[in-house]
Amino acid sequence: MAHPSQLGFQDAASPVMEELLHFHDHALMVVILISTLVFYIILAMVSTKFTNKYILDSQEIEVVWTILPGVILILIALPSLRILYLMDEINDPHLTIKAMGHQWYWSYEYTDYEDLAFDAYMVPTQDLVPGQFRLLETDHRVVIPVESPIRMLVSAEDVLHSWAVPALGVKMDAVPGRLNQTAFLTSRPGVFYGQCSEICGANHSFMPIVVEAVPLEHFEHWSSLMLEDA
Repeated sequence: MAHPSQLGFQDAASPVMEELLHFHDHALMVVILISTLVFYIILAMVSTKFTNKYILDSQEIEVVWTILPGVILILIALPSLRILYLMDEINDPHLTIKAMGHQWYWSYEYTDYEDLAFDAYMVPTQDLVPGQFRLLETDHRVVIPVESPIRMLVSAEDVLHSWAVPALGVKMDAVPGRLNQTAFLTSRPGVFYGQCSEICGANHSFMPIVVEAVPLEHFEHWSSLMLEDA
């Protein structure tokens, strides 16, 4: 969970998000080095009266500042492509969940079960209990087993939505008439919050997502209770 005045990302709760954090640090270091070099060159140009005709007109330095940016772009592009392929990889999911976006709530269906489905509405501010987060808590949480590959099927009933949970490194657009899929794996138990990340209308900011990762035996107990209530 993010906290006020936080400068970095949330702690990663999935292997993909850990890779994204490492790539962010890698790219940020490259940007800092380039910015420092450019700032030094600008400072040197405006603070000294000396000029060197061999620097102002030099084939060698033009070759360097043409090849060097290409090398830097390759160093950024290769890890980026690797993470893109990791995010698209779906290997033998243990559980499939279908999320449908509505104006303005989410409905979920556990497709491996016959009658396990529910709607998730935001808890109104006046109904919150101590410890719950305003605009982020839902009346039904998406409960999943920890350390199990989960496949999310995402679509929408009316307009564009986006199912996003930052701590899990998941963000998938919900498009009416189209079924998109993504996958994730939680590396630790916990409660992870997200929101619709598409401007879908007046109550766009009132479509929270709550994912609760629990041990497998707790998930089996929860699913049996939900099926009995259904």
